Amino acid sequence: MTERSVAIVTGASRGIGKGIALELASLDYDLVINYFDFTADSEPDDSRAEQTQKEIAELGAECEILRGDVSSSGDRDGLVALAKTRYGRCDMLVNNAGVAPSKRMDLLDATEESFDRVMGINLKGPYFLTQQVANWMVEQKETHPKRAFRIVSTGSISSYTSSPARGEYCLSKAGISMMTKLYADRLAEYGIGVFEISPGIIATDMTSVVKDKYDKLIAEGLTPIKRWGKPEDIAKAVGAIAEGRLDFSTGQVINVDGGFHLRRL
Repeated sequence: MTERSVAIVTGASRGIGKGIALELASLDYDLVINYFDFTADSEPDDSRAEQTQKEIAELGAECEILRGDVSSSGDRDGLVALAKTRYGRCDMLVNNAGVAPSKRMDLLDATEESFDRVMGINLKGPYFLTQQVANWMVEQKETHPKRAFRIVSTGSISSYTSSPARGEYCLSKAGISMMTKLYADRLAEYGIGVFEISPGIIATDMTSVVKDKYDKLIAEGLTPIKRWGKPEDIAKAVGAIAEGRLDFSTGQVINVDGGFHLRRL
């Protein structure tokens, strides 16, 4: 068993997840990262995960990568098994993997296929991965009572902001908000902190398709801080949690949105 802290981060080959993984590596965490990338030709793509692994190594941390779909129970089992076999511990879980609908469709036309895909990856996967890791953390706490264990999930301003062209995404993120409250309540007796990071408009592959729209909205004052968010902005918030700066604030939603959540007249 390693003496260094270990984090599992899902969806960490690029974007927000990669930023989080690099931040944790800089804070002396070793990593197990999950990814599920494809090429433009729909072939499995390991290149970005391997690049992230390389950058983590350059920060002096160890990193294992594992391709897998968090909506699959078998893939979740494999991810936890890798952390157990390789490191023998998990001090932090970051549920970051998430997808937008493959095609934005009006609420009146949206399909069950898209609903099942988005909810499976964005909500069912984190819900049951958290259950599995939380049980392992409880076991670890019994033998290592002085260690700190924390769980963080990436939510979204879409948990409370209506977007009728991607209703399944909004519902999945609203579910993450309640999931955070439920696990924070259930795990408090074990001293395991549970948190939600709520990103706003962040520059990633997911938002690149609507760049012009949000460039205009931000310029017009959609957010008090008039710029796009960056993956590093999210990573810094996760880093604060990892350092124990919010251990008495379990269940908190940390808004990283340039002030979008403010109600202004």
